[in-house]
Order: sequence, then C-alpha cells, then structure tokens
Amino acid sequence: MPLIAATAGSGIPLGYWAAFSLFVVLALAVDLGLFHRESREVRFKEAMGWTAVWVSVAMLFAFWVGPKFVPTWTPDWTAKFVTGYLVELSLSMDNVFVIALIFSYFKVPRTWQHRVLFWGILGALGMRGVMIWAGSELVVRFHWLLYVMGAFLVFTGAKMAFAGGDDDDAALEKRTVVRLSRKLLPFTNSFDGENFVTRVGGKLRFTPLFLVLIVVETTDVIFALDSIPAIFGITKESFLIFTSNVFAILGLRSLYFVLASAMGYFRYLKYGLALVLVVIGVKMLAEHWLEKWLGSQLTNISLASVIGIILVSMAASMIVAWRERPASPGS
Repeated sequence: MPLIAATAGSGIPLGYWAAFSLFVVLALAVDLGLFHRESREVRFKEAMGWTAVWVSVAMLFAFWVGPKFVPTWTPDWTAKFVTGYLVELSLSMDNVFVIALIFSYFKVPRTWQHRVLFWGILGALGMRGVMIWAGSELVVRFHWLLYVMGAFLVFTGAKMAFAGGDDDDAALEKRTVVRLSRKLLPFTNSFDGENFVTRVGGKLRFTPLFLVLIVVETTDVIFALDSIPAIFGITKESFLIFTSNVFAILGLRSLYFVLASAMGYFRYLKYGLALVLVVIGVKMLAEHWLEKWLGSQLTNISLASVIGIILVSMAASMIVAWRERPASPGS
C-alpha cells in the first residue's frame, strides 16, 4: 500500500517505502509470534513498557533514521513528523475510549482483547494506506480540497466539543454495521475461545468476537475521517503522513491497555482534541496568509500548539479528578 502512496507527489524513492513496509511487517510478526503467541491479559505495567517502546521508536525514526537515511529529509520534516504523530496519537486516545466501550458492551474477556486489536490494526493499516493515497492524489490534482478539509475539521471539532456522547449500549446495538452484520452473516450466540470462526453442526459460523472486530474496524474508519484530513493540515508529503500514521497505529494496542482503565481521569481530553481539530482546520483555511506572516516558524508553532493543548486538557482532567476523589477516613 505505501508503494502506491509513493506515486502521490512524493519525492521518496520506492525503495524507502519498501524498507519501511518491511519494518512494519517484521514488527507485527515479532509482536504476534514472539511476545503474544498465547492469549493473555496485558497488564498495565507491560502496556506502559510497550507504549514507551513505540514512542521511542517513533522518535528514533524522526530524529535519527529519517535525517540519516532519507535523502530529502530536512529539520522541517522532523517537526512535521512529530506534529503529525502527536496529532494521530492524541486522536487515537479518543478511539481508545470507544474501543473500551465496544469491548465492555460485547463482554470481551481481557485475555482476548489483544487479539482483536492486533487484527484490527492490520486492517487499519490497509485502510489508512488507501485513504492517504486517495487523499494525496486528490490534493495534488485539486488543491482547493484542502480548504474543504479545513472547514470539515472546524465543523468536526465544534461538533466534538458540544455534542453529547452517543456511544452507549443502545447506540452500539443500533449501529448500521451491527444490524447489517447480524442480518447478513451467520453468528453464534456465544464465544468459542479466541476464534473468529467456529463450526456448529458441521457448518461454519462466525463468533461474536468477529462482530467485535468488524465494529472496531469501522470505528477506525470513522476516526480516520478526522485524523487523515488533520494531518494534511500539517504536511502534504505522503511519506510523512503514512509513517506518522503507522507509528501511531502500532502504538494503539499498548495505549489501549494503559488508558482503558483510566478513562475517568481524562474527562477534558475530548475538548482538547476538539480544539486541536479546530486549530488545524483554521490553519488549513488560512495557511496562505499564515505562511506569509510566520514563514518557517509556522511548523514549530503548530507543534507547540498541539503539545500545549493536549497537555493542558490532560492536566486539567487529572487535577479535577484528584480534587473529586473521596476523602480518606481520618483526613
């Protein structure tokens, strides 16, 4: 898929796309074949460790691998990659909370959740690749689409900030993908271990775990409709867009197990993410004038804005959660 994306106005030779794709395949093979061969519950400490590993690998790519081995890499590319990566990772946090709700509704045991996330991420990589390729091709041919994306991000950010949550149990069951899947595919009424397919009376049937995978995949598509336009507001270089997306997705599984049990501590994160989308949308709409005014500092200002907004929203969430915690006896 990234080899296709390379045709979209990218100055990166195909060999570099192939090398990065090989790295992704090897990383996933090592993950599934070496560290998670058997289904088990991923503990918080382990998830924190893997999150740190993936963030470190992404930063290593941005500050050493890219500048040293990619011929067209510049310091400005490093800032754009980091900004794009942080935006994608931050928006993934909102995705994490929805995935946690999906697992809770379908009562998926924690021992099987990593398997669903692994195969979900494989599908997400393919779908993101297609969307980035299509977006890059369209932007190259129709530059005015950037303004459409900018307006869409402003609208989405405002909607995210003011709309109430609609991902409760009833809303999940009413989702079109759930109703269509139940209507078109033969499902069993209960899980069969970690299997997506099983046999009942000699006939193949899908298990509820496969329905969970379908819902997770479609959820990622919905979130990609926000995140892909957002990163186009940071850079038009398809190689940076794809690599920053991939690193964010690769870290999504471990991030899920870190955040899923601490959702109550991030009540204001939604508003921070909404503001990030609005800021990037406004940047896309006014980029012509902002570049004239700020010049080369625009990238650094974008990076600082994203980091600042996310940190402030998370800090505010944790401070309020700490103040509202029950007083201990005798305090």
